[in-house]
Amino acid sequence: MRCLSPGARGWGFAAAVATGIAVAVPVALAFNPDTRVNVGSPVSPFSQNKQNEPALAVNAFTPAMLAAGSNDNVDMEACNAGDDTTCPFTPGVGVSGDYFSFDSGTSWTQPTYTGITARQCQGVIGNSDPPCATTRGPIGTLPNYAENGLASDGDPAVAFGPRPGAGGFSWANGYRLYYANLTSNVGATRSEQTFKGFEAIAVSHTDNAQAAAAGDATAWSDPVVISKQSSTTFTDKEQVWADNASSSPFFGTVYVCWADFRSNGAGPAPLTVAVSHDGGTMWRQQQLTGAANNGHNNPADGCTVRHRQHGNGVRLRRRHELVAVVRADVAFA
Repeated sequence: MRCLSPGARGWGFAAAVATGIAVAVPVALAFNPDTRVNVGSPVSPFSQNKQNEPALAVNAFTPAMLAAGSNDNVDMEACNAGDDTTCPFTPGVGVSGDYFSFDSGTSWTQPTYTGITARQCQGVIGNSDPPCATTRGPIGTLPNYAENGLASDGDPAVAFGPRPGAGGFSWANGYRLYYANLTSNVGATRSEQTFKGFEAIAVSHTDNAQAAAAGDATAWSDPVVISKQSSTTFTDKEQVWADNASSSPFFGTVYVCWADFRSNGAGPAPLTVAVSHDGGTMWRQQQLTGAANNGHNNPADGCTVRHRQHGNGVRLRRRHELVAVVRADVAFA
């Protein structure tokens, strides 16, 4: 869920990547120095210099290739724009930042695409500026959302898996990077809405990280809304995973889990898992936990999916508690 707090001011986030491993000896691990990841975001003003909730994925096929995401306000209006006493999220502007490294995290690229932006709305301190008017221009967040009536809303989750081909999934076909995040409607009226409810889960993918890092929006697929929505649905805190073990019978299967709030961001919130067997085009979903919300059974508010060691199912965790082991061949056939 997006949050905006002047007390959380900052100009970037960094990644430290291990370059050496110590086994059973009391010596310090060797690390590269912290490296700024959001290299395309400004040092000021607030909140354009704010990021949080980062996520990182390593490509098992090419381990030097890393992808990261964060809630990045690079395209938002500055807090001095419009009314200086408010610091809003600009409607229609995305916040799902994407970043790439091809040298194990030593250096990073933050691509620039084109979409709905408010970064030009800077304002003047102490003045009552006109309200910010969005425009189409450079963006430092996921592409192809505005074109589909959507805004990327953060809570990033990224995972690499094998690329599908004529013979199914194989590393010989290359890799596929999945980026799951929250999404909202750009349209303000019901007739303009792409989906029902307040927040949905959308997944994009790319098979060419180098082109995506260079700012080629066509390297990314259009986002696919995978959550089933009602007029009161607020989906939140999603995670994505691709089964990357070639020995697994579910090799290449992609899973996304999330909390499915059913009363405008409150109330019952069962955990839901969606699965794709075709590389992220078609999805099926299943509720995995109860929707009760009372003094004896509080709803979970987040989850993580990983495939089991022997490839015969997926593990679903909330916080540090094992919630369920799901047989992929039964639940998601």
